[in-house]
Amino acid sequence: MKYKITKILFMLLLSVFGSNWVIAEESVNIALKERIEALQTNSSLQIEGVNIVAKDLIIALYASRNYQPLWLNNGRVEDLVTYLKTASQHGLLIEDYFISEIEDLQAKGNTQADLDILASEAFIRFGYHQRFGKVNAHGFDSNINFKRELLQDRTPVELITDIASSSKTIEQLVDQIIPRGPMYRAVQQALKNYLEIQANGGWPTISEGPTLHEGDQDSRVVQIRKRLFTTGDLTGDANLNSTVYDSDVVKAVIAFQLRHFLEDDGVAGAQTIAAMNVPIQQRINQMRLTLERIRWVQQEITDDFLAVNIASFRTIMFRGGDVVWQSRVMVGKPYRQTPVFRGDIQYLEFNPTWTIPPGILRNDTLPAVKKDPNYLSERNISVIDGDGRRVDPKSVNWDAYSRGVPYTLRQEPGPNNALGRVKFIFPNKHFVFLHDTPSRTLFSKAERAFSSGCIRVQHPFQLAELLLDDSQQWNESTIQSIVESKETRRVNLSKPFPVLIVYLTAVADPGKPPRFPNDIYKRDEKLLNALNGKVTIVIPDKKASG
Repeated sequence: MKYKITKILFMLLLSVFGSNWVIAEESVNIALKERIEALQTNSSLQIEGVNIVAKDLIIALYASRNYQPLWLNNGRVEDLVTYLKTASQHGLLIEDYFISEIEDLQAKGNTQADLDILASEAFIRFGYHQRFGKVNAHGFDSNINFKRELLQDRTPVELITDIASSSKTIEQLVDQIIPRGPMYRAVQQALKNYLEIQANGGWPTISEGPTLHEGDQDSRVVQIRKRLFTTGDLTGDANLNSTVYDSDVVKAVIAFQLRHFLEDDGVAGAQTIAAMNVPIQQRINQMRLTLERIRWVQQEITDDFLAVNIASFRTIMFRGGDVVWQSRVMVGKPYRQTPVFRGDIQYLEFNPTWTIPPGILRNDTLPAVKKDPNYLSERNISVIDGDGRRVDPKSVNWDAYSRGVPYTLRQEPGPNNALGRVKFIFPNKHFVFLHDTPSRTLFSKAERAFSSGCIRVQHPFQLAELLLDDSQQWNESTIQSIVESKETRRVNLSKPFPVLIVYLTAVADPGKPPRFPNDIYKRDEKLLNALNGKVTIVIPDKKASG
């Protein structure tokens, strides 16, 4: 009897509280439906002053749930806020995710529908930025053709629902879905370090004065010591108050120069001092831009690929996810810039000929021929008519032409060929490829923007051997014998090898300080403005890039 009474009382209490809960849940559902219907009807919706930019996805998300809340249960709002607060670790702006507005709605407690929609908007924004970058790469630079695709196993609605209902933290889940490579993590760590330096007052400015060499004594040496100590270039038990430019300072200056792609002579001249005086915010911005640019290209990164960083004048080969080879390169001059894009190396050509492209012919070759009648013969350049016959260059009235000529100008194979002894072809609309060069002394320069857009490789035969990947048939000896034959020979790869041409003005390796190439093409300012600009969301089709 006592048990029955207790059970009845329990059922009565449950029915009271249960009905209130049902009423509250229905109230939120009704409010959600009203908000979503308003979003469908109107061109825009604002909540707490925040524009809902993920309109179509928000509508689809709540319609699929019959307008039930997504984040209000199981403490997911708190976890989402924790996740959103990591935005600065990725070089993104905290204010893009309106954390304070979400926390204000949590405190109010009577606007649950608005809170849930705002939480969804914040997550969609941050997730979108993690997957694709905040700036649409294809819209920013029409040359960029990196993949920009949704996950293939789940739709965005399914993915968001799964994450919101999971018992794992949102950060763990996103890191599983969007893995980060070692450079991304290294730049993140460097960004964290530089943000801490900034919070502690940054670094001192070096006063103007004469160039400093080892053994010099100058009050500015104290400033230099403190500047280099701040970023870890001067380490150990250094005397920061010494005015002597001693061997310890020289070593620290060389380390600094190498990190900033300067001539590593250990001398504190105008360029080195100018680099030391770059504001810390600019270095922070460079790392933010690198993280964004890596997000653009991350869908292209596989275990095996060749990466060319235009800004650092370097190419790196990855095999099995590990670095197996590096080389210096030369890239396009600022007025003939090497584009950012991806391709697939399909074949090599030893002892190549070089057909002079129309732009180079018009702007360089034709003016040179007019000045020097021996220009073509000295460079082993043949003049070929429309029927494929060679023409004596001295029989042509070059002065009659200003923009082009009715001939093909082709440089024959040889040590002075502009492409050197081997070229690496990945067909593309830019007519850009990697190749050898006879101008080898230029590789010793710190900045190497000397080409007409193609990429000159310092150690091309090493690259050829690695790409052909057959030590029995293709080794140093066999490659050398082909080169010595002086005969043009095309060799197809067994399968295409991806090449990614990127532009990163901050780079880092795990456990090492960041390096800062110069912005040789002046691209950073435009991207920084976009990265700091308004949020837009352009979700690609499931299987389409762009």
